[in-house]
Amino acid sequence: MNKIEDTIRLNSLYDYYKELLTEKQRDYFEAFYFENMSLSEIAENYSVSRNAVYSQLNLTVDSINKYEMKLHLYENDLKREEKYKKLKELNISEVNDLIKELEEI
Repeated sequence: MNKIEDTIRLNSLYDYYKELLTEKQRDYFEAFYFENMSLSEIAENYSVSRNAVYSQLNLTVDSINKYEMKLHLYENDLKREEKYKKLKELNISEVNDLIKELEEI
């Protein structure tokens, strides 16, 4: 996965799991990934060291990934989206099969 794909994935995961993060984790994550601030800029804004921001961002990314590994909200949503796309293209009997698959996800 390249850097852009990884960032898009992290932003999507953040949407699912942000409420499980601390306020500080949300603030740093949003500043870094949404506002495109550097670690130094974030550190200056929050009066902490650059290393503290770096460590907190790594912890946040690890937490988000762990939540996804356990809960699979993002992965299941992608699967559902793919199934719904197929539903639009198929005949009735195939649609019924896909609906059953969706119920199992």
